[in-house]
Amino acid sequence: MRKNIRLIGYDYSSNGSYFITICTKKRKNCLSEISVGEAALGLPLTELTDIGKIVNENIKKTGQVYRNADVIKYVIMPDHIHMILFISDFYEEMTGRPGAASPTKSVPLIINGLKTISTKQIGYSVWQRSYYDHIIRNEKEFLQIYDYIENNPVNWANNIYNQNIWR
Repeated sequence: MRKNIRLIGYDYSSNGSYFITICTKKRKNCLSEISVGEAALGLPLTELTDIGKIVNENIKKTGQVYRNADVIKYVIMPDHIHMILFISDFYEEMTGRPGAASPTKSVPLIINGLKTISTKQIGYSVWQRSYYDHIIRNEKEFLQIYDYIENNPVNWANNIYNQNIWR
């Protein structure tokens, strides 16, 4: 029996921000490539693969597909995705953007939808079962996670660079 990693009793359609991590099967590097030391100012250059481009387009459509949700920040790494998913029943009011004619959705349904549509477009599943989530509880946490997502390619490149030095 699989262990349930969701917070028991929590309503994942509740207003708020959620830090989501989705991994590829066996952590296979198939979503993007990060080049170390090739970009301006020594910053890593992230280039999406064809699979990564499909996933990217579907992430960008989240706010159009679900009237109560949008992805605030995300990064597509070689073997995983990090994102901040924002859910609000008054999101339509805040953005002035009419939502889809679908009912309010929860985090599990939105992530499942992203993985399902990407799988159909790719032609096979690249995803590990389930995903990891963290309910963002305050502004400090939000800013720390936002910064973590922003700097994830740099941290990845530093890990690769440091591994290569010591070989």
